[in-house]
Amino acid sequence: MTTMRDVALRCGVSVKTVSRVFNEDPYVSAETRERVLRAMRESNYVPNLLARTFRSGRDTAIAIAVPDLSDPFFATLTHAVEQVAHQRGVAVVIASMGYEPEDEQPAMEALLHRMVVGAIATPISDDQSYLKRWQHKTPLVFVDRTPTGIVADSIVSDDHGGGVAATRHLLAHGHTSLAFVGDTLNVQTTRRRLQAYQSVLLGAGMSESANSVVLGGTSSSEMARSFVAFLRESHEPTAIFSSNARCTIGLIPVLQSLGRSDMALVGFGDFPLSGSVKPAISFIEQDPVRLGRAAALRLFQRLDTPNRRLKRQVMLDVELVACGSGEQPPARRSAKARRRYTAVDLEPA
Repeated sequence: MTTMRDVALRCGVSVKTVSRVFNEDPYVSAETRERVLRAMRESNYVPNLLARTFRSGRDTAIAIAVPDLSDPFFATLTHAVEQVAHQRGVAVVIASMGYEPEDEQPAMEALLHRMVVGAIATPISDDQSYLKRWQHKTPLVFVDRTPTGIVADSIVSDDHGGGVAATRHLLAHGHTSLAFVGDTLNVQTTRRRLQAYQSVLLGAGMSESANSVVLGGTSSSEMARSFVAFLRESHEPTAIFSSNARCTIGLIPVLQSLGRSDMALVGFGDFPLSGSVKPAISFIEQDPVRLGRAAALRLFQRLDTPNRRLKRQVMLDVELVACGSGEQPPARRSAKARRRYTAVDLEPA
């Protein structure tokens, strides 16, 4: 097996210079870097990562912890992190923490005990102060949600701006009976989007009785059941603002089973095959690829230049994509035509 010493002899430089090229030291000249890289390619040099780990006491890997990898949003975000890491020759250790706040600390510490060089995480609890003791040796970047109890980098979307845009869009198309559908107020993104929704309605002079808030569980099926229970109480919103793609996925089969294509729907975040739904769902474009890539790049910035001063929070813009559903005017349904849904009607598949 070709060693770093073999590469150094082949191109007439020191072993230390080869090491600096491998570690992307910016102070190596372009000519020397190209000569060393060419020697690596020609000799089929493969880095001995195990030996490197033993010498440094750290693995050549970063960690990412998200609530649920089955969620299309977090799956796409995680894949974006992996792509950036692989370009750097760094492995990724992945954990799916779930949605129970008490599960966050053991999951995160299990990852950090692996001696990864850095970690990216989406908080699920309201306190990340337990990570302070890790922070001095392991850079931490939070994505989609900001941490509490610790000063650290975070890459987030403009939840408030997106919530304002979605609500104003529905009001602009004549809807006066709206429903906000979300998972749980334990999730800070849901709280911020709900606050935006309520602030727009308050500013428009809308009564609370005409606008509802439906909160369900953390899965699409739980959300569907909560919305079913809401409709059983004879609520008839003409438009819905869904707080995330997971909730939207739970709502679609319920609306389809009721034949309620007239009910306008704007979701926060797109999801696979959304374009196949008729009418197409309008949504707030929250790009998980952009979020994941930005989080990974920030983590590598911290690893490469630990003393560099950087803005702690980066907020990415979102944009409303009007595809038809959110633009529907409210349905005119007479009291005679208004149906009372039965349990059989509303039971989600």
